[in-house]
Amino acid sequence: MKAVVIREGETDPRVTTVPDPEPDAGEALVRTLRVGIDGTDHEVVEGAHGGYPEGESYQILGHEAVGVVVDANGTDVEEGQLVVPTVRRPPLGQDSNTYFERGEPDMAPDDAYVERGIVGAHGYMCEFFTSPVEFLVPVPASFATYGFLVEPLSNAEKALEHAIATRSAFEWEPEAAFVLGNGPLGLLTLAMLEQERGRYATFSRTYCLGRRDRPDPTVDLIERLESTYVDSRETPVAEMASAYEPVDFVFEATGYARHPFESIDALAPNGVAALLGIPEDWTFDVDGGRLHRELVLRNKALVGSVNSNVEQFERAKRSLGAFPEWFPDALVTGVYPPDSAADAFADDRGNEAAIKTVVEFATR
Repeated sequence: MKAVVIREGETDPRVTTVPDPEPDAGEALVRTLRVGIDGTDHEVVEGAHGGYPEGESYQILGHEAVGVVVDANGTDVEEGQLVVPTVRRPPLGQDSNTYFERGEPDMAPDDAYVERGIVGAHGYMCEFFTSPVEFLVPVPASFATYGFLVEPLSNAEKALEHAIATRSAFEWEPEAAFVLGNGPLGLLTLAMLEQERGRYATFSRTYCLGRRDRPDPTVDLIERLESTYVDSRETPVAEMASAYEPVDFVFEATGYARHPFESIDALAPNGVAALLGIPEDWTFDVDGGRLHRELVLRNKALVGSVNSNVEQFERAKRSLGAFPEWFPDALVTGVYPPDSAADAFADDRGNEAAIKTVVEFATR
């Protein structure tokens, strides 16, 4: 079958032929429909993040996927069912561990998991893949085109859940949220925050940070969501409170190492910032004493968040289904066949008009 891979010693993805996968007991065979490209994929390609499967000199890329079950292999999933796979799996040679048994693989330490398409396991950017059925989240047939967005959206769901959990000891009534980053994850999060959250907070005002000149498709999308675009070249994060207003929630998706510290100043008293970006090493000066006082005296909090679990995939599924119909169409700006995967990666990284790029293997 065709697969998009990165080989050891190379920094460009390529299409190659690999053996068709055979499902083991408890696994289903899934035909891949679409796989999204995100910043982590670029880091894997560049060798800045992740690692190859044990004993392999290449890695099949991709961790944001939607597919259709073509062989249930005796499991309780139905053939023809559309599914979205989760990312983390127990390490090679382990059927499970405490974190997976609790349904919390997203909280596992580094040595207690592998990640499909990222570290230690092949991904989904191929014609077919296998998976234990407990890691396949059923989605409606209408998700065939955009179901791959469930995975990144689940990360936003987890971050919001954990941020709100830090405020659960008191009556927290947030009104304003600030998303740092106008890439795909930031825009997905912004759309999520614009919804009625049910047991989560409802934000009446949202802002989104970027570094783009108008006209720009991401700025257009932000404003179409009835959010306020904040140009970081004019208003740095640390000046958000004075330029606009102090915010109750900050969602950091830039990977810019100063932003967590600057977020402390952007927060209102009792506010919380969720950090998802992964920066490179960078040493710089901050006024640690002042920021420490700000956290303590105004009851502010910073919380890191990575990956997600099945419950958060389920919530992401509901959020995606509630998005305005126009939103996924506006977000996904490039669809490429597998043979053009290298162009897809180049477009995703180098084209300012691109927002979200996908590789399409099949339509159903």
